[in-house]
Amino acid sequence: MDRIVTLMQLSLSWVLPVLYGKIVPHWNRNDQKKTKVKKKTSNPQFNETFYFEVTRSSSYTKKSQFQVEEEDIEKLEVRVDLWNNGNLIQDVFLGEIKVPVKVLRNDSFQAWYLLQPRENGNKSSKTDELGSLRLNICYTEDCVLPSEDYTSLRNLLLKSPDVQPISASAACILGEVCRDKYDVVLPLVRLLLHHQKLVSFVTGVAELDLKDTQEANTIFRGNTLATRCVDEMMKIVGKHYLKVTLKPILDEICESPKPCEIDPIKLREGDNVEINKENLRYYVDKVFNTIVQSSISCPTLMCDVFYALRHLAANRFPNDPHVQYSAVSSFVFLRFFAVAVVSPHTFHLRPHHPDAQTSRTLTLISKTIQTLGSWGSLSKSKISSFKETFMCEFFKTFQEEKFTEAVKKFLDDVSSTESREPSGMSESVTLKEGEMYKRAQGRTLIGKKNFKRRWFHLTSKELTYHKQQDKDPLYIIPIKNILAVEKLEESSFNKKNMFQVIHVEKTLYIQANNCVEANEWREALCRVTRCNQRRLSVYHPSAFLNGSWLCCKATLENTVGCTPCTAGVPADIQIEIDGDREMERIYSLFAISMPKLQKMEETCESTAVYQGPQKESDDCSNFNIEDSVATFHTLQQIIAIVEKLRESHEKYQKTRSSSAKYGSEENPIVGKGS
Repeated sequence: MDRIVTLMQLSLSWVLPVLYGKIVPHWNRNDQKKTKVKKKTSNPQFNETFYFEVTRSSSYTKKSQFQVEEEDIEKLEVRVDLWNNGNLIQDVFLGEIKVPVKVLRNDSFQAWYLLQPRENGNKSSKTDELGSLRLNICYTEDCVLPSEDYTSLRNLLLKSPDVQPISASAACILGEVCRDKYDVVLPLVRLLLHHQKLVSFVTGVAELDLKDTQEANTIFRGNTLATRCVDEMMKIVGKHYLKVTLKPILDEICESPKPCEIDPIKLREGDNVEINKENLRYYVDKVFNTIVQSSISCPTLMCDVFYALRHLAANRFPNDPHVQYSAVSSFVFLRFFAVAVVSPHTFHLRPHHPDAQTSRTLTLISKTIQTLGSWGSLSKSKISSFKETFMCEFFKTFQEEKFTEAVKKFLDDVSSTESREPSGMSESVTLKEGEMYKRAQGRTLIGKKNFKRRWFHLTSKELTYHKQQDKDPLYIIPIKNILAVEKLEESSFNKKNMFQVIHVEKTLYIQANNCVEANEWREALCRVTRCNQRRLSVYHPSAFLNGSWLCCKATLENTVGCTPCTAGVPADIQIEIDGDREMERIYSLFAISMPKLQKMEETCESTAVYQGPQKESDDCSNFNIEDSVATFHTLQQIIAIVEKLRESHEKYQKTRSSSAKYGSEENPIVGKGS
């Protein structure tokens, strides 16, 4: 059965005479897109693009943004509302436009539209008095063929990480022939994620980037295929990570904003710059501390990519001790957290653009976080990164070693070998060991004798405890069986520095020698269990004693926990991706780029390897051809596969047309002249 997937791209260019617009797909009024507010202008230019994906419910097994029935495809329309938010009480509706999708089928449509009064609203306004709006709407419909039709192209793309050199791979060639990196990166990253090939591919293209990087301080700063793949990966797999880390503080900033302007030129009458600095410092401290304490929640896939980037950088610049950190911070701080702070709506942390004052606050926070997170000593060199004098003065308040150490520890946690077992490792790495007290398993009475001093040994595979060091273990807990590691309330056993290891058989209650040691053990255990698929989302903060839980008084020992786990849901969230839909998008990109593929093939063929004359062409001179023989071989395969898929599409369209009901739009009646 065919599957139809459509993508709506709507660009709002400029309008007269409004301040902001709302774009609402008529098939789902709950999902709105809102432009930025333009103030002090009667001729605002927005230049914003919004994407809506539509699928037929019978053709797509995964949950999508919108699902419509077959007969409703022709009824779809996009509605654009224009509003004036100058009124202090509520926004004022100015006019709307409705564009039927059926006039856009597989085409781009750009035109001026007269704004119309709202249906069931005030009809007294004349249409020509409401203003006009210029829109560019592109509607693309993809026909997804059966999965087996994409086998050859899929296999060729999935072999990309193993191709030497990687620049000769099908994935890299796709990036070469398609100049719009966004079109390429999104389906490519989704496909490689779906087949667990993304880490190895990113490692290969990042290594290719590093060959052209001459200075350590410019590492991964360009807009290359490698950096775009990492950016897109973080957006896809890091959504929940951002939600559990930044959303609470961003909600506070947006819903109960405090004045934070510290630029003397932009201060309003009555503003106190010192109070504003205190407010800004409060927000920066809260955002920074939330980030550096969030390593437990960082998705494992992100950690694996950071681990690879860290070691590639260290190998490329062996004499620079800081480059292994800057390689990671350039992504996680500059291209992930800082961007999410300044544009929370882009990462679905807020429903719309923040207002102008809040946006300014977020910009100041983001600038400070970027600089705090950039690796290196907190010295004047960091202060000089600010162009504004007022930001330099503000940043001087952060000249403390603790910020550098906090960033270093965070980067170690999300990218070092101590936080995970590298692929291919056959032996367990010892992460921590030492003596602590444990409560005897199965005992129900409270007493000092229930706790025995034991020697604990933690590796990446198991947690064991022994009667004495170098003795055989008394008990072994496989890491994969640990469901949660949390604090234990002091009231449970009237003991301090307690924590619990919840596993599939029995909860283990442990008392550390001091609070520092307890925190270190909990962090180490959380790191090695971050990928466990069965990790709990809730737990009991107290013990089950004398027939009930002390925390919630439930009488059944297997009662679901009453408190959310500190690390939230498992870091490895399964992402629903339709691999065939992504293959169809990639095929379409190759098909559109067929002339460039052929020119690239000619360029390879004309090199000295093939004893042909060297051709000079503007279209070909920018191709990155590292190995002409390997690239030529891959290009031949791509062109042959794309041509075969084109034939399959043409065959399907003929079948669809001939089987359509006579008189339908797909198979219309041919009228006869009278």
